[in-house]
Amino acid sequence: MAETQQSRVEVTGEAADLLRRLTEGHGPVMFHQSGGCCDGSSPMCYPTGEFMTGDADVHLGDLDVPGVAEPVPVWMSKAQYEYWKHTHLTIDVVKGRGSGFSLEAPEGVRFLIRSRLMTQDELRAFSLL
Repeated sequence: MAETQQSRVEVTGEAADLLRRLTEGHGPVMFHQSGGCCDGSSPMCYPTGEFMTGDADVHLGDLDVPGVAEPVPVWMSKAQYEYWKHTHLTIDVVKGRGSGFSLEAPEGVRFLIRSRLMTQDELRAFSLL
């Protein structure tokens, strides 16, 4: 039996549609979740290379979005990751404008994270048990 690859993050169909539009206008994009207050609690979408990641960040994975040429990397601050490492994250989009610098702001929508606790299999796959 083939082993399936576990992921920490995925994207809803609506968010994938928005990512296709954003990459058409801005080129490759990335997400960063800082965990700060207010809009820092939302995943921010930036053109690839415009937000510098480093030792204070954790790469959660890459989103393979049909119709988007390059995978979309998803990063989280290490401090926030320590709180959320046992959760599976889904990037979604809702109406309403955030006050951050995320690319979707002019669209009248904002990205947000929906989370659930990981299953036992997922926890094992990520060495969290």
